[in-house]
Amino acid sequence: MKTTSGRFFRVPRTMLGKWSVGLGLASVVLFLINSFVFMPTSSDAPWRQVILPFYGIFMMLCGLASGIVGLVAVVRQRERSWLVWLMLLPGMFVLFFLLGEFLVPH
Repeated sequence: MKTTSGRFFRVPRTMLGKWSVGLGLASVVLFLINSFVFMPTSSDAPWRQVILPFYGIFMMLCGLASGIVGLVAVVRQRERSWLVWLMLLPGMFVLFFLLGEFLVPH
């Protein structure tokens, strides 16, 4: 009898799994840069109004794409790597954030 538990601790084997991990890591790195570099700067900097909206949208799109691609890799291609399962978290974070913005306007 062949066990499948060894597939969980491996790196992703499918192309979608690798894309999910790459997009998720990009999302996390962009989030950290946003938190530690852009947010501590003064709010009256002229470049903030131009750069930050596009940066935020790109950061959120990376997280959402990571979750969607990871979910497709898990469901359709039977990817079982722990990295792909972990990359579902940025996608769920972005989805939770977007739902909160639309359901509870402020």
